[in-house]
Amino acid sequence: MSDAQSAFRPQPEVPPRRTFLRQAGAFTAASLLLAACGDDDDPEPTPAPTSFELPTGDAGLVSYLFLLERFSADFYQRVLATPAPDLSAADLAVLRDIYRHELMHRDLLASVIKENSLVSDLGVSSLVAFEFNYGTFALTSRQGVLAAARTIEDLGAAALCGAVQLFSSAVYIQLVTRLTATESRHSAAVRDLLQPGSFAAAEVVPNTGADAGFGLALAPAAVLTELSKYTALPITGNGLPTT
Repeated sequence: MSDAQSAFRPQPEVPPRRTFLRQAGAFTAASLLLAACGDDDDPEPTPAPTSFELPTGDAGLVSYLFLLERFSADFYQRVLATPAPDLSAADLAVLRDIYRHELMHRDLLASVIKENSLVSDLGVSSLVAFEFNYGTFALTSRQGVLAAARTIEDLGAAALCGAVQLFSSAVYIQLVTRLTATESRHSAAVRDLLQPGSFAAAEVVPNTGADAGFGLALAPAAVLTELSKYTALPITGNGLPTT
């Protein structure tokens, strides 16, 4: 069994969920030692980064999806820690279910990255420490929370649909296909809470063109442009596959 296959384990069983969601389904910090160039020379200062560049190939795609899952999981953790007062018990039950799934997805991708040495220890630390900014979301009301969740889930589902066809490893394709199905259910569930019957709206399931009837697929470049709206440092993926 390959290392990649060993990291692809069945997800833990999710506790019973609400009707639509019922079927859905660490790292160590590295230190960098700088070699001295001479007894009397001071080291050159390291310029401040202007972007967060993802690795290339499959490693970059897994890292990209890991950041998206972190973005989602951190969002739900924040929302559930201090819920908006007008969120109903039914709303919170669905959001908790989605949060559990996002945690499992995040941890699964983290395991894939580490166990297959897809990036260096320093790179892993950077992925784990990368910070997101949720300040543009209005999280003090039900409407604001669900609108933010819709934005995040729509983006995640479209990102997975767009990424699955770019992997070279059949193991990763199988993994991401399963994640895509669950994320699409998240998007549909949140949309139905916010506006019943909107789960298959044209902006998430195009009704014209070659992709009519299929979930929207976005290329990594488009997703990273959107994701960078919620980060202090733009995320770039110049080495990610495009075909």
